[in-house]
Formats: sequence, C-alpha cells, structure tokens
Amino acid sequence: MRTPSNLLYSKEHLWTKKSTDELWEAGITDYAQDLLGDIVFIEPPAIGSMLTAGNPCGLVESVKTGSDLHALVDGEVMEINEALLNSPERINDQPYEAWIFKYKTTAPVESQLLSSEAYSTLIENS
Repeated sequence: MRTPSNLLYSKEHLWTKKSTDELWEAGITDYAQDLLGDIVFIEPPAIGSMLTAGNPCGLVESVKTGSDLHALVDGEVMEINEALLNSPERINDQPYEAWIFKYKTTAPVESQLLSSEAYSTLIENS
C-alpha cells in the first residue's frame, strides 16, 4: 500500500495535507479504498459543518459496504470536492489526489496525526 511521506494520517484511514489559503485537504487512504472495493457513493460533510476529531462526518459506500468518514481534527468544513459526487470511483483510481473535503483548523494538525511511517506500521499490524 502506498503511504506518501508528504501526507499525515489518522487511525481511521484518512489522509490530510496542507492546501491553499490555510486550508487542509482530506481523503481516504489507499489502504481504505482497497478494503472498501469499488466506491459507488460519497456523502461528504456539509460546508460550514463543525468537525470534532474522531467523530463521524461523512460516508463512503462501496459495492461491499458503507464506512463512516471520521474527522481528523477539530475544524470547519470549507469546501467539498463536487467532482466526486458524480464520479466517486476516482477515489479508487487516485486515492491521494481525490480529496473529499477541505477544512480549516486552529489546532496544530501535525501533533494530532500519524506520519507516513507510523501509519504504515499501523496498517501492517492490522
């Protein structure tokens, strides 16, 4: 499984990276999309909704199952990737390019999440 070193990860299999204008992008990891199989539906969090770290904030459905998206950190949803609403399979094709939502946070993200190495260890021990 790919775990790019320029990203941060959650134990709930989401990735994040700094975007523009002090926003962060969030999506599901290669490991998560592989477990889910063919993704057929995505329900991102609503723009303006408040995120609480670890709490469900959206949904991804595949031909196999549905899975909650869990907020990486506390923050506010600022944008969703509209293109994924009509083409959720893009997550399977390019999980690290297909961000689901962008958020802003006032907390230091880096101290709350896993590095690429720590996330790789987590999934290897799953």
